[in-house]
Amino acid sequence: MAGRVEGKVAFITGAARSQGRSHALRLAQEGADVIAVDLCGPVESISMYPPATEEDLAETVRQVEALDRRIVATKADVRDPAALRAAVDDGVAQLGRLDIVLSNAGVFELAPALELTDDAWQEMIDINLTGVWNTCRVALPHLIESGGGSIVITSSTAGLKGTANTIHYTAAKHGVIGVMRTLANEFGKQSIRVNTVHPTGVDTVMIQNEKTWGLFTPDDPNPTREKFAELFETLHPLPVAYVDPVDISNAILFLVSDEARYVTGVTLPVDAGYTIR
Repeated sequence: MAGRVEGKVAFITGAARSQGRSHALRLAQEGADVIAVDLCGPVESISMYPPATEEDLAETVRQVEALDRRIVATKADVRDPAALRAAVDDGVAQLGRLDIVLSNAGVFELAPALELTDDAWQEMIDINLTGVWNTCRVALPHLIESGGGSIVITSSTAGLKGTANTIHYTAAKHGVIGVMRTLANEFGKQSIRVNTVHPTGVDTVMIQNEKTWGLFTPDDPNPTREKFAELFETLHPLPVAYVDPVDISNAILFLVSDEARYVTGVTLPVDAGYTIR
């Protein structure tokens, strides 16, 4: 039985670990080959969690190849459109086409609004908003050449409602909805569908670190994963603290598959009900 994206090629940013790796593996399980990109290095204004590494990206390659799928992986920064274009062009040259774009790369940092530095604001916007546009811009010509395709941009529940102490992150995640809706209208006639997904907290290093636990439980001298989970569960109608990366991957798989062939311009929450509270 053929996979749901059999014979397609997916371009995935932020593919070295966490959600990006999960997306690469889930699509590979369903028959896709992968063009993978990641910065594999630090971002100056991000101190809450460690950066992905070249070893992380190599592990994504290993796991995709273990599924008997092809993968072309490149260290590149979404803030650098020339590097992104070179990565996707090389991937298409090796794999033959492009059908799916997952603009997943992003960073997260907490900061009270009046304590946020100019540099931290700009770096967040450059990665989480401009980086999304750069990804779409370099991929769109290939999707047009392939006769259409699907773009999914990873936003956040912070793209649908305001979240205190994240003004730069929230602004960027709201902004990518505008990118999505505009591209969905502008390129629909070329059979290109564009949607966003909006995760609640995902069980990855981005939130599972001592600094994040402490910031969310500032009055606790001994923050732990367990206490953090208890707090996060109170935010959701469903009895879960956070979702798993594969939960987001499964939603993306639906959006990029032929099952969603007429789904475009949609903001899809995968949030255990967070945004209805």
